[in-house]
Amino acid sequence: MILYNNTQLAAYRRGLAAPPVFVPTMGALHTGHESLIEQAVRLAQGRAVIVSVFVNPTQFNERADFDRYPRPLLADAATCRRAGATAVYAPSVEDVYPPGATEPVTPLPPAATEPGLEDRLRPGHFAGVVRVVRRLFELVEPQQAVFGEKDWQQLQVIRQMTAALGMPIEIVPGPTIREPEGLALSSRNVFLTPADRATAVTISRVLREAATQRDSSIAQAKMQERLCSAGITPEYAVIRDAHTLGPIIPGNPARALIAARVGSVRLIDNMPW
Repeated sequence: MILYNNTQLAAYRRGLAAPPVFVPTMGALHTGHESLIEQAVRLAQGRAVIVSVFVNPTQFNERADFDRYPRPLLADAATCRRAGATAVYAPSVEDVYPPGATEPVTPLPPAATEPGLEDRLRPGHFAGVVRVVRRLFELVEPQQAVFGEKDWQQLQVIRQMTAALGMPIEIVPGPTIREPEGLALSSRNVFLTPADRATAVTISRVLREAATQRDSSIAQAKMQERLCSAGITPEYAVIRDAHTLGPIIPGNPARALIAARVGSVRLIDNMPW
């Protein structure tokens, strides 16, 4: 079932006996998204699972990137059905951001402003993310929402935003799904040439190698060196506290994170450290 507007979503939501599990996406679904939906179905235990497909204009820094983002809605709906979702919410921009409506300003949590990672390289990106996620949460009213670990900083931003707003929604992480050679699945992978795809595999290899080095400064230096030697342009390759994304604290979980350009394509990935 595809719900094309807020009226259809509200009618569907009123018919539910219990709050749904929600998987927000921007569409162009791949096996990674499918795994998140399947995880949501297991979590739901018979409750509804709603997947949103909405290419959010407020989180793109480059208009060309927004314009070229693939929008295969019917194929996405088929993927959702196959994975067990009960409804797909595919709203227009006007449904999500009604013209003339007064919208509360959502303060950006520390994970969206302090780490100097995606927040530094994509100014305004997380303002768009928290805006759309808050809006979708208000429309769907889920009990749980599943977000992929591949966008690790985004996951922490959503966790902090939800807690700060006092929203009674459990944020559930979904593991990164990888191609057999290790490349993290991403909608952007379709833009990689065969040669660039072979090069991009280095990113996951570098992350695995970093986990074997217990000195974070050495691990970061080696990540930078390995990426550059493979012809990859790193934007950052760092070891951070897994939750705050600040400096690592002994005894706390840590995460190795990379953002890099392979050819014309920007990729992100991360692994535990």
